[in-house]
Amino acid sequence: MTHTRSLTTVSRRRVVAGVGAAAAGGLAGCLGGDPGDGSTSAGDGTNAATTADESAIGDASDASATVGMIYALGGLDDRSFNDAANRGIQRARLDHDVAFANEEPSAFPELRSKQASLSESNDPDYDLICCVGFLQADGLSAVASEHPDQRYAIIDSAVDRDNVASYVFREHEGSFQAGHLAGLVTGRDVSVGAGSTVPDERTVGFVGGVESDLVRKFEAGYRAGVDHAAADASTLATYVGAFDDPESGYAAAAEMYDQGADVVYHAAGGSGLGVFQAAQEYGRYAIGVDSDQSRSNPRYADVILASMVKRVGTAVYDAAERTIDGDLGTGETAALGLAEDGVALVYGTSLGPVIPDDVRAAIAASGDRIVAGDLSVPSDPEELN
Repeated sequence: MTHTRSLTTVSRRRVVAGVGAAAAGGLAGCLGGDPGDGSTSAGDGTNAATTADESAIGDASDASATVGMIYALGGLDDRSFNDAANRGIQRARLDHDVAFANEEPSAFPELRSKQASLSESNDPDYDLICCVGFLQADGLSAVASEHPDQRYAIIDSAVDRDNVASYVFREHEGSFQAGHLAGLVTGRDVSVGAGSTVPDERTVGFVGGVESDLVRKFEAGYRAGVDHAAADASTLATYVGAFDDPESGYAAAAEMYDQGADVVYHAAGGSGLGVFQAAQEYGRYAIGVDSDQSRSNPRYADVILASMVKRVGTAVYDAAERTIDGDLGTGETAALGLAEDGVALVYGTSLGPVIPDDVRAAIAASGDRIVAGDLSVPSDPEELN
């Protein structure tokens, strides 16, 4: 059984200038990603971030469909969840002449007000309103009931309304593979890139953002994967309480590296940039989340072993395409896991090529077993106790 130690005291250290600025948009609902993650799945049409002024509503009368995009708190240019969603709608624009408008709420109450204002709009009259992030669920449940003729999609949560199509992800399955990788690396004598292991410690870490049922799925899968690879390994785990605080992410990871952690996996949005900075400073390794963070944050590519990506853009693209085709699955929930290519472990651009073949083979095999139903992955850390 994997041993979990919660960190109750976390030392703060100065984070290098610029990390905070790079993560200012990090609150992402919490999480998501898809290409550019180096994978082959659909859902990507651009590189890196797309800003709000590239919203392409234009002449909606000529569009195949008009979509209102309401992003998670933190907005665009987060190099993660929101940017992945934006890539999905950008691809729909390129492939299907979809027109769209971007809305970036800056505070929680604005989520529902944006939903309501777009629902009441006549110019344009939106064919679909796409709500990105689990924090939008409560507001959308109310707004959708008030506007029964409006079609909605919510990404990363489920809303039980006849006019809402819901997309959720089995994050614990992809996180299992992240943990499997960490468990195979800890205990080995590894020295590549800017990092190295402390093989006699057999310790890894997990840093979450805001503790919630959703983020706990990441922790549960990760811990189970570590246990699958190395039952005697210890997993340190903590939540920093925010998705946009890289300094706290740095402090949490630094404490873990101080305690001998070889690899730290984060599910903390912009706070995770601090994890990467700590990995570089301590000469250890990290695993990213949402998008391939060795691509979206290349200055940390020399310590990022891999990233657990979520195909948020694929879900957005699917909702837009189905709206055009008239078969949007309103009243239904689509669950996207390894089998659906909704989540995946993507190896880092710099370190991926040096990950041993036997490690890759073992992770591929566990993924096949999960897809086949031969390996069950817990979605709550309590299931591991």
